[in-house]
Amino acid sequence: MNHNRRTFLKTSSQAVAGIGISSLLPLSTLANSKPKLGPASDRLNVAAIGINGMGWGDLKNFMKVPSTNVVGLCDVDGNVLNKRKEELAKDGIQVKTYSDYRKLLENKDIDVVIIGTPDHWHCLAMVDACSAGKDVYVEKPVGNSIEECNIMVAAQQRYNKAVQVGQWQRSVPHFVDALNFLKTGKLGKIRTVKAWAYQGWMKPMVAQPDGPVPSGVDYKMWLGPAPTRPFNPNRFHFNFRWYWDYAGGLMTDWGVHLIDYALLGMDSKFPKSAVALGGKYAYPDGPEETPDTLATLYEFDDHNLIWEHAQGISNGQYGRDHGIAYIGNNGTLVLDRNGWEVIPDEKRMEAVLLQPNKGDGLENHMVNFVEAIKSRDFKKLACPIQDGAHVAKVCQMGNISYRTGQRVEWDATQEKFGNARANKMINATYHNGYKIPEIK
Repeated sequence: MNHNRRTFLKTSSQAVAGIGISSLLPLSTLANSKPKLGPASDRLNVAAIGINGMGWGDLKNFMKVPSTNVVGLCDVDGNVLNKRKEELAKDGIQVKTYSDYRKLLENKDIDVVIIGTPDHWHCLAMVDACSAGKDVYVEKPVGNSIEECNIMVAAQQRYNKAVQVGQWQRSVPHFVDALNFLKTGKLGKIRTVKAWAYQGWMKPMVAQPDGPVPSGVDYKMWLGPAPTRPFNPNRFHFNFRWYWDYAGGLMTDWGVHLIDYALLGMDSKFPKSAVALGGKYAYPDGPEETPDTLATLYEFDDHNLIWEHAQGISNGQYGRDHGIAYIGNNGTLVLDRNGWEVIPDEKRMEAVLLQPNKGDGLENHMVNFVEAIKSRDFKKLACPIQDGAHVAKVCQMGNISYRTGQRVEWDATQEKFGNARANKMINATYHNGYKIPEIK
């Protein structure tokens, strides 16, 4: 790969690393880009829970869809809440604000809820929203445990609500095009699929002492069902993902996006086994709990799936800092957020030059969500809760192998592992008086 192409892939990948480009536009631009609201009876009133990061990007893209109307915001950080409320007010949008999402759900004027909280809150908030009669857009990963994933699927089925998972790559046209090419069979027998995330922009944290809760933050509510611990700035906001109490590291952060397409491309269900090796190799003295370096091998009946991640470095496979590679007898299809191409093996097939990204996935994902809500045809959802739960459970299997230090075998019929240590990690443990939802 030449230097110019490598540079292009690196810089363009950084530009789309988080949310779609349109999510970065000012609200005034978004307001001018969609038609005026129709009759009140046709509008979808939306509220967002957790609006510091992806929840805010999700809301802004939802607002671009015609006949949508934002009416509520919720966050445990009053500083974030006031900031977002002011941003909306500058464009003439008035909303109610909440620090407790349960109060928000009591508002019968709200039709749709966007959940952008840390992972350990996804299950409770989604189940409560569905039981309150709301359609839901929930950020990935679906749950912070295999048990939570199963509960969330059961809740959608019980309450019959539209639930879209924030795996917006499913709504990116070139990802779909790549899978269509893969299904032609031109690559020959696929024997190995690789997925990876080398995230050079994710720098190490510096250890900080526990300290007072910042003014305006309801820390008790932020903890929710997680274990009670003193406030530490390293665990708050974006960095929650590096602690097992709240999330699963890069495996469940970027892994659900990329492993999702590895599974889709092969029509894979669950692996027979998983073995994960890694650790805090790059930053052994940092406060993070999750591994900064991990390699996970998943065993399927007729192929292997290999996941790799690394924080602090960007030089991943095929010159890309993230991607999926389907390695066949005739050639390899390489896919990432910038585009896809086919690299032939010798002269067994024709090369396919880079087919670039040509769509805003998050915006498309929201359009798809609204269409499913209005039609009540949930088969239209690009990433329904069942699919989000599937890949989240596969990612949890890798993390469970890493945390137990064992190769784990999965019995898909019984939905359990072949050893007791791994089985103990299937279930969620709630604290502070919170109870795991029971769907009856």
